[in-house]
Amino acid sequence: MAHKLFIGGLSFSTSEERLRELFATAGAVETAAVVTDRDTGRSRGFGFVEMATAEDADAAAKKFNGQIVDGRTLKVEVANSSGSGRGPRRAGGGTGASWTMPASSWRSRASASRRSARPWLRERSGSGR
Repeated sequence: MAHKLFIGGLSFSTSEERLRELFATAGAVETAAVVTDRDTGRSRGFGFVEMATAEDADAAAKKFNGQIVDGRTLKVEVANSSGSGRGPRRAGGGTGASWTMPASSWRSRASASRRSARPWLRERSGSGR
């Protein structure tokens, strides 16, 4: 069974081939995918790598988490199965993969979007924030 890693912080120029070659230095890579925007085809800045064994996946996570690749600092974590109850679940679209971003990644994005969304609420509430 393959062990899937979430790779965050990818440079928009990083290709699937580059990702595969990079992670092959830590062990046997089964698949490598860079997630792209369906409208523009541009990288969304994250991807997934499936390693052949749990040991290879752990070695790759330890080796590449926090490392600078193509000018960007990578965040490498074991991907969560969508059935684990963590993270947002979205219906439709995509490739039918049953994996989501780790909770630590989507939580920081969600709180940032809440802070910037609907600034008119602050004006009407009178709290003066």
